[in-house]
Amino acid sequence: MINNVILGQSGGPTCVINASLCGLIQAAQAAQNMGRVFGMRYGIEGFINDEIIDLDAELTETINQLRHTPSSALGSCRYKLQDSDLPLILARFKRYNIRYCFLIGGNDTMETICRIERYCQKNNYDFIGVGVPKTVDNDLYGTDHAPGFASAAKYIALSTQQSGQLARDMQRVDQYLIHQTVGRDAGWLAASASLARQKPEDAPHLIYMPERKMSKAQFISDVNDCVKRYGWASIVCGEGVVWDDGTLVSASDIKDGFHNVERGAKGGVSAAINLHKIIREATGMRGEFQVSESLAMCAIDRVSAIDAEEAYQCGKKAVELGAAGISGVMVSIRRNKSENYAVSLTSISLHEVARKTRNMPDHFINEAGNDVTQAFTDYLRPLVGRLDGCTSLAFKDVADA
Repeated sequence: MINNVILGQSGGPTCVINASLCGLIQAAQAAQNMGRVFGMRYGIEGFINDEIIDLDAELTETINQLRHTPSSALGSCRYKLQDSDLPLILARFKRYNIRYCFLIGGNDTMETICRIERYCQKNNYDFIGVGVPKTVDNDLYGTDHAPGFASAAKYIALSTQQSGQLARDMQRVDQYLIHQTVGRDAGWLAASASLARQKPEDAPHLIYMPERKMSKAQFISDVNDCVKRYGWASIVCGEGVVWDDGTLVSASDIKDGFHNVERGAKGGVSAAINLHKIIREATGMRGEFQVSESLAMCAIDRVSAIDAEEAYQCGKKAVELGAAGISGVMVSIRRNKSENYAVSLTSISLHEVARKTRNMPDHFINEAGNDVTQAFTDYLRPLVGRLDGCTSLAFKDVADA
């Protein structure tokens, strides 16, 4: 019996989420036991509203171009699945004879496909549900890294490097620069700024991650030390950084559809703005702040080649698992223990992944909690590749000339 396929994208986009979509479509169209391939317009929310695309009707050239197209081609959503939605979803599956569902996304998306798969099994509907990992935050549990992270990390590293040169040369005007990255609960993306640094005096000088609580007094001391040593301070922070009393630096109280606190620019006053104000009031210095927010999610000009290829292969692997009758799992990237970078694609139960957060391990963060360790650099560098951005050229001081 030939059964149809439905594909969807959820959550924040990435430079390579469409590469995963391309892998899914091409593999599903080639699978002998899979029928027509449909796409959810705007994720599960669109599917509930019967917004469906027949992807088999698209030109082969259009599907091929997905491998090099940023953002979410099918459209995305941040819809919290309700119990009342499940009967309707099952009815839609039956209407279109859909027996395979593949969703690309992060923590919340894995919860969505997990609940749908469980409901179908409970109601004796022959159904295969598989998740494809995606997140720039890299906080997805059960995988060495998530497709989308490496390209976003490259964007942050290059942005920190280039804006750092500007800030260094403008230090007589602005003595500090704060760059805020996304990362609600984990500091992977903020930490990636460290790749910009070629010498100790290069940006970034300080990196603050949600995994370590911040002390206002120590923060000001750190900034003053940098200004004294280098003449200026480059600071990177994750949007979810917290004070030592547990309160958010951003002081946000706005929540998304999954009841997660919005800790970035959408959450009101960002962490970067508050840190900027604290430095100014404590020191009298003038400075700048930058909030990249979603820019790192769509910068295809800075895509990591490894990231793009792994994203595509994850899509193909998901179909391979589904075709083999394996359901209730997410594709997982496992780094091989070898001298040269290599990975294997395997799977992990959705029950182990859904709604969990993978924080940076302790050995990736320095003792002071304001920078990364060499172990993190060794982990990240193979994923990002070369940084073909600015050099760290600087003239000698006049006194030394």
